[in-house]
Order: sequence, then structure tokens, then C-alpha cells
Amino acid sequence: MAENAARLSLVVALLVLGIKAFAYLLTGSVALLSDALESLVNVAGALLALLAIRFAQRPPDETHPFGHSKAEYFSAVLEGVLVVLAAFLIAKESIPRLLHPRPLGDLGPGLLVSLLASLINGLLAWHLLRQGRRLRSPALTADGYHVLSDVLTSVGVLAGVSLAWATGLWVLDPLLALLVAGDILLMGFRLVRQSVGGLMDEGLSPAEVSRIRKTIAEALGGRALEVHDLKTRKAGNRAFLEFHLVVPGSMTVEEAHRLCDELERALEKEFPGLVVTIHVEPEKERKELGN
Repeated sequence: MAENAARLSLVVALLVLGIKAFAYLLTGSVALLSDALESLVNVAGALLALLAIRFAQRPPDETHPFGHSKAEYFSAVLEGVLVVLAAFLIAKESIPRLLHPRPLGDLGPGLLVSLLASLINGLLAWHLLRQGRRLRSPALTADGYHVLSDVLTSVGVLAGVSLAWATGLWVLDPLLALLVAGDILLMGFRLVRQSVGGLMDEGLSPAEVSRIRKTIAEALGGRALEVHDLKTRKAGNRAFLEFHLVVPGSMTVEEAHRLCDELERALEKEFPGLVVTIHVEPEKERKELGN
């Protein structure tokens, strides 16, 4: 499913790039050119996401016993870098026009063409974000937010170019393009930061950890003495959990094993795909204050 969504993203990105390039050729607007350049980054990002998702789906092997799911983060990092590059390209095109503004032509058809591209992108962003969250795919989610940012940028560009056309203040065109460049630059940095966090084994969110603790407490029902050293990490579309479970000294190995099985089933039901490792400890390992 994730690979199908990535393929769709690539096809739509190519279509939207062509539409936006046509809108720029009709108008000569650098704001619309900036919009088209961002779509060029969308194409590269969609291709990277597709390749990363394919690689991440490879099963574990001798050299990668935990699988290849982190490959999606590399795609997201590279997409963030491409977004930053696009921002600099937009600024490079805009500054000369800012110093020497010029009237734009044939704006009506050009704006309508650009609006069509934005509507297509909006539907794509909704689909990618929905699939990315459902499949817990960093590559799809990053691509979805990138496309959504492109939609918001396009709406701003259309509004600004329309205002310049209505008022005759053509300097608004390059000014708006520079604002778009700034927004794209921030988005690129955010994508890189989020993806690097995944590569650095960033843990699950506080809200998710709270749900995990609640699930463990409900499943235990007072049959264990303590849970401590609880740790989580993310790796692409997979999440990992490990913790120490302190049981009464009178509990047999078989009983402790059965209790761990119940915990794993409860956690799997609440967090599908969660990989759980439980280290059982005797009563003497109990801590006065659990972690």
C-alpha cells in the first residue's frame, strides 16, 4: 500500500510540474516560477520516497536483523535538503526582478491553470497524509506535508499575483516569491530535523508513552511489583519498546512467561506492529522509585 501511494505521488508530481510550468510560461511571473520550482522538488521527493519505501520493505537479513525500515528516514532527509535548495533557487530568480519589476502578461489563463494544479495537489496531500499515518510511513508522511506546504504556498502565490495584477504594483510578484522561499526554507529545515531524529533513535511521543504505561498497568492488574527502565524508539514504520518487569519471588518461570505473553498481546492490540522486549527480574531488583 505504501509503495502504491508513493507511485501515485510521483505521477501526480510530474503532472502538476507540467501544469505549473505552463502557467509560468503564460505569465512570466517569478512567483509562479517559484511555485513550479517547488513542484520540481516534489518530483524528486516522490521518487526518493518510492525508492526508500521499496528498500525499507526488504525483510531482515544477517547484516540487518532488525530490518531496513530506517531507509525511509534517508529519503525524508534528502527531501528536506532538496527543499532548502529550491528555496535558494527561488531567491536567486526573485532578487533581480525585485530590483527591476516588470508587468506580467496573460495572467487570467495562467492563474486558472495554476489553480487547477493546486486542487490536484490538495487531493494528493490528503491521500498521502492519510496513508502515511495509517501505515506509519515517515517517507509518505514527509511527502504529504511537503505537498501540503506546496498547496498553501500556491494559494498564497495566486492571491499575491492576483493582487499585483489588480493594483499594478508589480513589485509584489518578486516580494511574494521571496516570502515563498522563506517558507520553503523553514519547511526544509523541519523535514531534516524530524528525519534526523528518527535516525538518532528518537523515542515515541510523551502521549504514546503514556498510553503504553496505561496499557501495561491495565494488563498487569497488580500481578507484578514494578515496571522500570521503559524505553522506546522509532525506526521507519516500526516502533520498539523494552522494559524491566519485576515479579514476586514466588512466581514461577512459567507464570512469568505467561504474564509477558499477555502484556505483549495487549500492547500489540493497542499499538499494532510494536516490537516488545520484556526483561523479567526478581523481587530484589525492585527500585524504590520506578522510571
